[in-house]
Amino acid sequence: MLDCAMAVALPAVVEELLSEMAAAVQESARIPDEHLLSLKFVFGSSAVQALDLVDRQSITLISSPSGRRVYQVLGSSGKTYTCLASCHYCSCPAFAFSVLRKSDSLLCKHLLAIYLSQVTRTCQQLNVSDKQLTDILLTEKKQEA
Repeated sequence: MLDCAMAVALPAVVEELLSEMAAAVQESARIPDEHLLSLKFVFGSSAVQALDLVDRQSITLISSPSGRRVYQVLGSSGKTYTCLASCHYCSCPAFAFSVLRKSDSLLCKHLLAIYLSQVTRTCQQLNVSDKQLTDILLTEKKQEA
């Protein structure tokens, strides 16, 4: 099922599209062509790139015993990006530029890939200790600096 936080962060049309896709995948184990076309219409080339990340199983949900959850997405460049779906954030430059600064896009391809991996139930799972999760986040912060 989709993250409940997604409903807060995304426009209703996107939420509805992802919900319909999830229902279709549950019923037939595939995303119907009309949903793929809608995805491309809303997200442009990012949709194809995000689907490619999902196909390559590049998304990992990292969970800790305290309930904290972050996603890591292995980007097409080979760099790993840390994403917080609960607050609609990705550490990639495209998110900072296209989503935050210019407001050209609703999502970067990494966040879209996370939502699509939830729909298709192809997200990898990794359970770590709270300290390990803190270390992952601190390493990401050092790499950004």
